[in-house]
Amino acid sequence: MSETDKTEEELQDYHEILNKAGDQLPKPTGWKVLVAVPRVDRVTEGGIYKPDEAMHVEEVGTIIGLVLQMGDLAYKDPKKFPTGNWCHRGDYIMMRSYSGTRFKVGGQEFRLINDDTVEAVVDDPRGVAKVI
Repeated sequence: MSETDKTEEELQDYHEILNKAGDQLPKPTGWKVLVAVPRVDRVTEGGIYKPDEAMHVEEVGTIIGLVLQMGDLAYKDPKKFPTGNWCHRGDYIMMRSYSGTRFKVGGQEFRLINDDTVEAVVDDPRGVAKVI
């Protein structure tokens, strides 16, 4: 599904993150993809508060990200990507743990990852977690 096929409701997280970060976000170049890492919930479904260290480990090791922008060469190699883009802006994706260049803007973690490190597109990222 391309970005233009998504409803405004499906793109709500995408627009919210872009509005908060504004011009501070770097523009990905080449084959890089800019991904926002979802914020970690402080409280478990059972009502238990997570310590800061557990939240940090969960955030750093996440396998889910929201695609914000792509570099000008992302998915342009027809030999490597014969079927076209693996993901589009506004898609939640599954990526390898600890992949990419990590940085924060306004307390939100972001990553710059290579286009070929996208493992899957995830329709509903809630409940998807890395197995430890």
